[in-house]
Amino acid sequence: MPVSVSLTPEEHAQAPVAVVGLGYVGLPTALALLAAGNDVIGVDVSERRLAAIRSGEVDLLPSDHERLARLRDTGRLTLTSDPAALSAARTVLICVPTPVDQHLVPDLDAMAGACADVVRHAVAGQLLMLTSTTYVGTTRELLVEPLAARGLSVDTEVFVAFSPERIDPGNAHHAQDATPRVVGGVGPRSTELATAVLARTAPSVHAVPSAEEAEMTKLWENTFRAVNIALANEFAENCRGLGLEPIRIIDAAATKPYGFMPFYPGPGVGGHCIPCDPHYLLWQLRARRIVSPLIDAAMSAIASRPRKVVQRVRELLGDAGRSVSGAKVLILGVAYKAGVADLRESPALGILEELTEAGAKIAYHDELIPSVRIGAHTLRSTPAPEHEAWDLVLVHTVQPGTDVAWLENQPLVLDATYRLASLPAKAVV
Repeated sequence: MPVSVSLTPEEHAQAPVAVVGLGYVGLPTALALLAAGNDVIGVDVSERRLAAIRSGEVDLLPSDHERLARLRDTGRLTLTSDPAALSAARTVLICVPTPVDQHLVPDLDAMAGACADVVRHAVAGQLLMLTSTTYVGTTRELLVEPLAARGLSVDTEVFVAFSPERIDPGNAHHAQDATPRVVGGVGPRSTELATAVLARTAPSVHAVPSAEEAEMTKLWENTFRAVNIALANEFAENCRGLGLEPIRIIDAAATKPYGFMPFYPGPGVGGHCIPCDPHYLLWQLRARRIVSPLIDAAMSAIASRPRKVVQRVRELLGDAGRSVSGAKVLILGVAYKAGVADLRESPALGILEELTEAGAKIAYHDELIPSVRIGAHTLRSTPAPEHEAWDLVLVHTVQPGTDVAWLENQPLVLDATYRLASLPAKAVV
């Protein structure tokens, strides 16, 4: 049944919200809305994911685990795989993955499918808001134009906006309800309604004049990070060549109160944002024959970083008179960052695969990742690596609470985190 379009922004914001995609963004978003007092319809294509949410066996911050335990049985959270349930919501938030494929080309399948479902079940009075990071113009192409084709007048009958997610998985210091949001509607009424909804779970909302400006905002944010991470990795290699300690230098530079922001080197970049999002911009620019050499170079450097780590493993083993082939190598930590059970785009995957192809006897230890698929084989986390002898230990990710004191007794340690300052004998990338 069509809903009235005459609600005030405040009334609209308090009405039921549907969240499409209950992953690392959608589920915390749904929980934040529940905590704010909204009824929430959670829609996900994966019945397995829905079952995990019902049982509480999901990777969340402790505060969100508490919210889930407290709110999932109140009757205010509906979990379903049926997109027809979307018509009962006043606001629909689209929070689906936007990855790239093996050729670094945007994979639009999940987003296009979700948007098609949302448009198919849209009713008058709804606000449809895309939050997935994507190329400039997506909101118009996948929501506004199909809605118009259905005969729905955008910004008068239905309302459309883009507001990029800003969730930092595993980081309690940047909680969703402490992070400002950016929003751009396709018209003034859309922006007004979207601002009211977002204000329920954010300390402030910054509105820009269009969905396209909001889309470009997120691409700029994450491309900025990518370029600076690539620079930090390059400087770290320069520091090694000059016999200097990069972390101490970064911390020293960060004492400057303006003009510098610290970024830190590592084994590579993983997760849902940095290795993927800038490729949405580059893909779109290439289609228009626009070159962006700085961004292109930074993304190439990021993609090649795991290969440089493997090359450093080869060098260290070679200096010790060992070949990679047959060497017993342990990867300490395989998640893409500390504090999460997330392997998406983790540099460790490429490192493990290349070392396997080189003939190394590989193993790994990660308290949060019980198993890893490498090619046709499944590796399981070595439970007590300190009790075994390794030719080389590569420190990739140090999970919270991990004991690294035993590394002092290992013959070769490659610290790709650059954080083991107290370890007397170690190498860096």
